[in-house]
Amino acid sequence: MTARRLASLLGLPLALLLAVGLLSPTPATAAMEKGDVRLFARVPSPGYPAYVHVHTNKRVYVGTYIAGDSQPSRVFEYSRRGQLLRSWEVPGQRLGADHGVQVAHGTADGKLVLLETSRRRVMTLDVTTGRFRTVATLPEGAVPNYATWIPGARLIVTDYAQGVLWKVSRTGTVRRWYASRALDGVVGFGTTGIAYRPGQRDLLITQQTVSDGSAAPTNGALYSLALRRGKPGAIRTLWTSAPTDLPDGFGIGRSGRIYVANAGLTAQLVVLSAKGREIERFPEEPFTGENGTPVPFDTPCSATFLGDTVMVANQSALAGDASHQAVLRVGVGERGRERFLPRRAIFS
Repeated sequence: MTARRLASLLGLPLALLLAVGLLSPTPATAAMEKGDVRLFARVPSPGYPAYVHVHTNKRVYVGTYIAGDSQPSRVFEYSRRGQLLRSWEVPGQRLGADHGVQVAHGTADGKLVLLETSRRRVMTLDVTTGRFRTVATLPEGAVPNYATWIPGARLIVTDYAQGVLWKVSRTGTVRRWYASRALDGVVGFGTTGIAYRPGQRDLLITQQTVSDGSAAPTNGALYSLALRRGKPGAIRTLWTSAPTDLPDGFGIGRSGRIYVANAGLTAQLVVLSAKGREIERFPEEPFTGENGTPVPFDTPCSATFLGDTVMVANQSALAGDASHQAVLRVGVGERGRERFLPRRAIFS
């Protein structure tokens, strides 16, 4: 999500909107109680961290989703303790346009899967050599956002600007895989997170705003899209968000619970059951982002498991506050499920 789009939401009529430093130096590896929040790492310039990816090499990777000037986007590498190890500048971006990079997933041979927005590219980054490679380009008008592998080693990519899911084959061929009015957003707030659940044989998908009439336009949703023999089936709503939540990235616990980061004005982490029943929100009070630390939730835009904690990327998309652009770690009292990664999930 860009700051420009979040600002446009703030410009909607008030009635439509509900009538609405530094953290403790405790080591990142110390035991955390449920509800504890600690700083994992600062995200240097150009800031605006996006999805947090915990890779198969046990390191943590973060991309910078937007930039306030002509700086190229970067991919940052951290240890599990939150120490910044290396970073790479993304090549070939259109710096005069909105530009960003999402570290969306990994490949079975250890590369990172990147989604670069200015040229609509699906890329890989070999972290051993630093080599970037473009494997596919989405059609004009697309804004690649999140991605998941599905059986058959195909990559499914969400489109933030259009109600479409794109399929990228191992050879880089791009096809429109699924389209629905349910995935059409309002004023540009579209489809965000996606993950395949092998046990349910479905895709979980977060939608920031809903424009198909099933809910108010300031509500978002969590959908379940059935997957049958590699093809999309019926889509159904598991959960409808509160107005201005803007559900974004999410993680799935071993219990089946789903932890959704709300990037909108409510600035909360929402916990849902596997069937979409809302269990709790943190913090309980919306709109403040207060989490018990001097750095509040400020556009929390992803939730990724590391041990029994959830890593939340704090993007500060509207305020652009560099002191808030960080990865926070939230104790949740359970470990997460590993993201689906087929053995043939490589690009030839």
